[in-house]
Amino acid sequence: MSGGEPARVGWRLPAEWERQDAILVAWPHAETDWGPRLARIETAYVALAAAITRFQPLLVIVADAEVRDRATTLLTDGDVDAGRVRFIEAAYDDTWLRDSGPITLRDGDRFRLLDFRFTGWGGKFEAGRDDRLVENLITRELFQDAGHQRVDWALEGGAIESDGHGSLLTTWRCLAQRHPHMSRDEMSAQLMESLAATRVLWLEHGYLQGDDTDAHIDTLARFAPGDAIVYQACDDPGDPHYAELALMCEELLALRNAAGFPYRLHALPWARPVIDEGRRLAASYANYLVLNGGVVMPAYGDPADAEAAAVIAAAHPGREIVQVDARDLIWQNGSVHCLTMQLPAGVVRREG
Repeated sequence: MSGGEPARVGWRLPAEWERQDAILVAWPHAETDWGPRLARIETAYVALAAAITRFQPLLVIVADAEVRDRATTLLTDGDVDAGRVRFIEAAYDDTWLRDSGPITLRDGDRFRLLDFRFTGWGGKFEAGRDDRLVENLITRELFQDAGHQRVDWALEGGAIESDGHGSLLTTWRCLAQRHPHMSRDEMSAQLMESLAATRVLWLEHGYLQGDDTDAHIDTLARFAPGDAIVYQACDDPGDPHYAELALMCEELLALRNAAGFPYRLHALPWARPVIDEGRRLAASYANYLVLNGGVVMPAYGDPADAEAAAVIAAAHPGREIVQVDARDLIWQNGSVHCLTMQLPAGVVRREG
């Protein structure tokens, strides 16, 4: 089977391009790692919120009433559609909802919110409140017809890609760092059991300087409809990423879909290096977010932005591509996709 909506038989992890109820984000505040550049990142968040709410509702987690009031003012001043914004108060360490938010399985109209152990990307950062975030959201009656399953195994949402048909795509570099005592077969079995998958495709190669996730797949390669994969390429032989991303491309060429055929590949262009105080940041175009009728993609004020938009449009036909300046976002080593988590259609409880 390829493209379109998968048959809904048994539990599965939906593809991102399937219908969604909302996007979940957490608003930055002075106690998060965004503190030193809070005004700049709030401006970037308003632009992100404006792009998302053009297509669907946005659920915004706030730490307290003061953060909510500030976010409300900034969103109003930014002409964001207030009717598509809903606030939820909960504690969090930081704002990377792709990795601390719920990973949602569905079986028809039933849902299961997977709550994997979140370790701050292998213990790099404090993550105690983020690790409890899914449970805290559930207690606020945000979801309907959804079970809660705590999985005592470290996994971040940015480390996996699903095609909605039972195939997962991930990187060995990341999961070997999280679980150094497990074999690949053992990890594949864990992933398939937890995520209702039938197979796991592993990439050995691919990384980006400035990425502290140990090579999350969502910065490198993304499933797209119709048995396609969008991936970050590098066409500059003098760049330190060139050889590694060329090897990743060879791996992608060798992959086969569930029917045994090669994937259609869409190569994303390479942006010029983005340097901040001498540190190179992870300027990947692969870290885009698919919405109902649209795609929000990171842009870097680079001539390659337009080419990247065209590639993403070809991979996700029928969706409007909206560019959001991500240069302030990648200061904290992530981008548009890392900050967001989609919630499948039917899982969010209506207000009132």
